[in-house]
Amino acid sequence: MRTNKRHLAWLMAVLAVFTLVAGACSSDDDGGTTSASDGGETGTDAGGEEVSGEVVISGSSTVQLISVAVAEAFAEVSPDVLVNVDGPGTSDGFELFCAGETDINNASRPIKEPELTACDDNGVEFIELEVAFDGVTVMTNPANEAVECLSTTDLYALTGPESEGFENWNSASDLAAELGSDTEFPDASFDMTAPGEESGTYGAYIELGTLETAEAQVEAGAIEEDVAETLRADYTTQANDNAIITAVEGSDSAFGFTGFAFAEEAGDAIRELEISGADGTCVAPSVETIADGSYPLSRSLYIYVNAATAADSAALSAFVDYYIGDGLALVSDVGYVDLPEDRVATTTEVWGAKTTGTTAGG
Repeated sequence: MRTNKRHLAWLMAVLAVFTLVAGACSSDDDGGTTSASDGGETGTDAGGEEVSGEVVISGSSTVQLISVAVAEAFAEVSPDVLVNVDGPGTSDGFELFCAGETDINNASRPIKEPELTACDDNGVEFIELEVAFDGVTVMTNPANEAVECLSTTDLYALTGPESEGFENWNSASDLAAELGSDTEFPDASFDMTAPGEESGTYGAYIELGTLETAEAQVEAGAIEEDVAETLRADYTTQANDNAIITAVEGSDSAFGFTGFAFAEEAGDAIRELEISGADGTCVAPSVETIADGSYPLSRSLYIYVNAATAADSAALSAFVDYYIGDGLALVSDVGYVDLPEDRVATTTEVWGAKTTGTTAGG
């Protein structure tokens, strides 16, 4: 997918230069400030009053692209709302959110049990809103022609906790064969750059890609349970998605993974790999395969809204109104996959009822 690529490239340039996108009273041409509004086209709250105030957003760098686009659009209809968007990662974002320091956490995975506990301990109730679909996209350098499709078993053999110390792709061959894979790996350096533990993409890659095999290895006594939800510790971790792309571009035998939008924007500079699940069918990431769930590493993207702040802040309430209304039309513009109508309806109902808690995490 290459829809509205110029707009996506601009957003990525903004994110690469600035760690914070701050909304102000009017939109600046230099990209340093933006502003935002509510769910309609008038810049007012549900009661018809003009809104002003501040909204603080942190969390996933993946969802950050969507939230920045929504903030930019919101600026046109409600210039008196200041929207700050940061993207340190889903996990780091939840730490701030559950401490009551942010209004919204962007999340590229559902909230986890320890984060639920932290929110509960700090009296932070939240509203969980699904906003888009994404696919964790596994990639290599175009020069690495020997690799076309990897099974989730292969992903474990190459990147799981038992692969630590494997310097070449084919170093994983024996482990992969023991686990039932017949994939032939090239005799080439395995140069891995990918998100670290602070990233929701890291967690989603494990949950969707390596965890099933890891749990089987725990049952077999091959690994300890406490490492099942981890990856090998000897790869280059990188929180910046564009830096991951650059690393994959720079090595003929590279391996990496990131969100779909970043991989798509890289175009022919990288090569997206097909992934096969339990049925053995190799599936490439695309708008269609992510939307229908046939791509094995498909996932949902979320925003988590502080319920108490939303009740007290007209600015926050208006911004979320806009986000799940007109704002969702921007999802495909920045490279992600739109929710189907029934999922949009669910998100709208959850927000309308201000239903707190999670149905996806824990």
